[in-house]
Amino acid sequence: MVKLTIDGIKVEAKSGDTILSAAKKAGIQIPTLCHVKGLPAQGACRICLVEVEGARGLMAACSTPVVADSVVETSSEKVIKARKLVLELLLSEGDHDCIICEANGDCKLQKMAYEYGVSNTDLKYKGEKRAAVKDTSSRFIIRDGTKCILCNKCVLACNSRGVHGILYKNERGFSSKIVSDDCELSDSGCVYCGECIQVCPTGALYEKKRVGKGRSWELDKVDTTCPYCGVGCQLTVHVDSKNNRPVKVTGRYTTPNEGMLCVKGRFAYDFPLSDKRITSPMIKKNGEHVQVSWDEALDYTAGRLKEIIEKHGPDSYAGVSCARSTNENNYAAMKFARAAIGTNNIDHCART
Repeated sequence: MVKLTIDGIKVEAKSGDTILSAAKKAGIQIPTLCHVKGLPAQGACRICLVEVEGARGLMAACSTPVVADSVVETSSEKVIKARKLVLELLLSEGDHDCIICEANGDCKLQKMAYEYGVSNTDLKYKGEKRAAVKDTSSRFIIRDGTKCILCNKCVLACNSRGVHGILYKNERGFSSKIVSDDCELSDSGCVYCGECIQVCPTGALYEKKRVGKGRSWELDKVDTTCPYCGVGCQLTVHVDSKNNRPVKVTGRYTTPNEGMLCVKGRFAYDFPLSDKRITSPMIKKNGEHVQVSWDEALDYTAGRLKEIIEKHGPDSYAGVSCARSTNENNYAAMKFARAAIGTNNIDHCART
């Protein structure tokens, strides 16, 4: 263990821990834009700069390991001045129009600019902005390069968390940009897990389906379990309470998914209120499907199964269960086949 002092507080941390993690454990918040929990530190955004006694300059808290008996200041005059400078530079090279941005109210860059009193309309640094394009080719994700701050979080999320390897930083210096397989997102190998959206600290990446459907503070947040398979991923549904419709889905940083979701869990949330959804049982009579009560439908199904089993035996029945269903539903299908019907003819599509 290593003992040090952060903002006058005696802190104990494990050898190898960073100043950022040690401060967090002590309840001291250091702002970050490029840090992704559980992934290697980048030290790219420079917002987490802190003053370490005896050091030649300010240090990035996310990548600087703790040193025994060191004294760290996280909000000295020198640190605040440096953070303001970083924010001014980030705002000056992009097109950060918060009024019409989908991330308004949910943007870390906006939040920090507000906290440090940095105005987008009164910047010291004027001149050329980085050339960037807006990619709307994907069915699910919009990439707005004009709001990208090159924090590299989307690249880390894509390569180190999702392990898809679609996003990476291209070119150098002022010409740097994030690209997807050197093509539009729709032509890339993207599987649309949306992990890049979840970690993006600005409005550079956002859900296409949620555009214009409400600001973050207008939406109710409902924690639930993904309905699509047996993994049991935890997610939060953001609901427009006025129309009682889901607007977007984010992953919760709890086991088993740790914030990650697949394309179904993150984007296929429309079905509960679909006008194409069958809302009552139907039985085919005289060649046409007719709506019936649940009692009639269940009696009919049970009667037909009994007839078939009495005539051909229980092994004439076979069931195929679904990998896109919950563990509970799959268990019920298995028990029904073996206990109610009396056959082992039950299979699962994932096995194929």
